[in-house]
Amino acid sequence: MAGSGEDSRALFGAGVRAALEAWPALQIAVENSFGGVHSREKAEWLGGAVEEYFFRNADLELDEVEDFLGELMSNEFNTVVEDGSLPQVSQQLQTMFQYFQRGDGAALKEMASHFTRRKYKVTATNDGAATDGVCPQFQPSVPDSQTIKEEDIVEDGWTIVRRKK
Repeated sequence: MAGSGEDSRALFGAGVRAALEAWPALQIAVENSFGGVHSREKAEWLGGAVEEYFFRNADLELDEVEDFLGELMSNEFNTVVEDGSLPQVSQQLQTMFQYFQRGDGAALKEMASHFTRRKYKVTATNDGAATDGVCPQFQPSVPDSQTIKEEDIVEDGWTIVRRKK
């Protein structure tokens, strides 16, 4: 029985790492060295830190997990995650921990493989465009000069953007 507990713990750890490796906010921070020259090592450490956080605090609320991840991203990668992914990743981690607590190794394996598939699903071409449309490049909408009215330009040069009616 002890072996299955160790297996579940290893599966949980693998799932945590797979979820973090598939998290675009973290991967952008690592790829752009937001955490300095040791960004990749920090990302690897982050997986162990998150795993340990769950083991030390078995009854975590979702907002506690979000706060912890947000704090780690801020402290280690100088990154404030504002893309809405923190609650999603936190929920995924919490779900995996619940599977771990129940000893549901099959569900843990499935979630980890889902994250791995998702990570490799978005493959970029040399020019940086996504090949399968899963992660399209951000394209800001620039209003044409005819839609900007004089009253929309305020003193300091800013332009007020209004919703279409």
